[in-house]
Amino acid sequence: MVAAHGKNEISLKGIGVSPGIAVCNAQLLARKSETAIKRTISADEIPSEIARFEEALMTTHEQIRHIQKQVAEVLGDEHASIFDAHILVVDDRSFIEEVIRTIKRDLLNVEPVLLAVSNRYADMLAKVEDSYLSERAADIRDVTKRILGNLAGETVDQMKHIDEECIVVAHDLAPSDTASMNRERVKGFITDLGSSTSHTAIMAKALEVPSVVGLHNVTAVANKGDLILVDGTRGYVFINPTEERLEEYRKRAEEHEQIRLALDALRDKLPETKDGYLVPITANIELLQELDAVGARGAKGIGLFRTEFLFLGRENGLPDEDEQAASYIEAAESQYPSPVVIRTLDLGADKLPSGFEMPNELNPFLGDRAIRLCLSRPDLFKTQLRAILRASKYDNVRMMYPMVSCVQEVMQANTLLRECMMELAKEGVEFNKNIQVGTMIEVPSAALIADIIAPHVSFFSLGTNDLIQYTMAVDRGNENVAHLYKPTHMAIIRLIDYVVKVSHRFGLWTCVCGQMAADPVLVPLLIGMGVDELSVSPSQAPMIKDVIRKLYYSSSIELAQRALVSSSAEAVLELCHEMITDIAPEVIELSE
Repeated sequence: MVAAHGKNEISLKGIGVSPGIAVCNAQLLARKSETAIKRTISADEIPSEIARFEEALMTTHEQIRHIQKQVAEVLGDEHASIFDAHILVVDDRSFIEEVIRTIKRDLLNVEPVLLAVSNRYADMLAKVEDSYLSERAADIRDVTKRILGNLAGETVDQMKHIDEECIVVAHDLAPSDTASMNRERVKGFITDLGSSTSHTAIMAKALEVPSVVGLHNVTAVANKGDLILVDGTRGYVFINPTEERLEEYRKRAEEHEQIRLALDALRDKLPETKDGYLVPITANIELLQELDAVGARGAKGIGLFRTEFLFLGRENGLPDEDEQAASYIEAAESQYPSPVVIRTLDLGADKLPSGFEMPNELNPFLGDRAIRLCLSRPDLFKTQLRAILRASKYDNVRMMYPMVSCVQEVMQANTLLRECMMELAKEGVEFNKNIQVGTMIEVPSAALIADIIAPHVSFFSLGTNDLIQYTMAVDRGNENVAHLYKPTHMAIIRLIDYVVKVSHRFGLWTCVCGQMAADPVLVPLLIGMGVDELSVSPSQAPMIKDVIRKLYYSSSIELAQRALVSSSAEAVLELCHEMITDIAPEVIELSE
């Protein structure tokens, strides 16, 4: 098709990593050089060459810290912690000493030596079959480009200097590029490289900039000034779209806006089915700045309060009991009398506070993390437990343990909790002696022994993202196996069904706080299996409430019964899709 301005429309399909529609002219970012001119130096020049290197390292360190501070102010410490890995690279003495040794040995200028050493480190990590470690290879390359730019006296942050509204077109974007973008000017971005789990993708979604990555050759076919249409929801990019295409998307944007306005009108309505069954909707949050959004979008209370934000991206040590208690109290007060479920620390080798020492692990997702890490460091754990208990003077506070895999972990954690209660009682500190304590069900072993764990807790919270990945042995960020990540797989459906039945047999309640709860297509299935509560990000609450209010509870039970005797994930998904298409087609339009 030919666009109105005479150029042929080019259609590309990539990975949509940040939803939304954006239309603007293209701004191509120059691809940062990955070569370095080699120059022989004399022995007398070695000290000055090393001094150049160390000065560039210091400048790079300051730049990254500045970017990290800016991100923390805008998006919070959780997103700022992405740059901890960059700081580790620029401060890595073994890396630095190898560059210096090579300069001395080969009598070469620093640029080619730095590039060779960093490429060797990055290539080794990239070959490891672990998504976390392969992402570290990208961190090394990003920091190396920044050091090379500083050695050359170049402006490294190209995104910061964009002075007109545009769609950024780039071969790849580092997290530091995304963090430094002028959000008033950059309406979207598209790249050749990238994945849905990269730090750049996470930053784009947090910044709410429509983005598509993994387009392979967009920098080869797009030119400066071309009109670009970005569909970050579906992953489509149109270069020089036709008037028909633009009109189609104008209508879609208007329809989406009307749907959102109608959904926002549900804010104060009960999440109740048409036949009177109430399904509470709570919110998943990780930053105190999100507290106002909980009620504003129609959720009531917090079903998952991630506490890692207090620990990550800090320069002044770990938060003490008073600082933690103040944060938990702020959350409790803001939601009272609605519940606030505080999850204890879910830290591991993939996300650690600055200065927190622990051995490197080849597979941190199966390593010393979450409840395991807390139990191995009782002083750290008890500080948090005491802080949560102090906040529990507001009787809406509850707490839960992450990544439990056996009943012994729950019992050990409860023992430490009782010790904290005794200490606070002796100190005359007020707390709720009957605080509800639950556990996350994210590991298949925990799901299968739910009946053994149940006598020791008050509730279960199903973290379906990890439950699916651990059950299916699938990293959904790995494009080679991502197609195997299926929430409707019969193993997942049966595990959820079993956990819910056990919880009800023991008089407990069960919440789903993973992505399944936020998928409108799967909500009727979860409700039909007896899930008592759904916890989603605040922005997703209106859509989920809309589904609940258009659903008959009796129909959801029938759906679940049919799903549990189905033969495949595809059959279950088709049943769910048919129901949502029938009762709430508008949410299909928004989510697909």
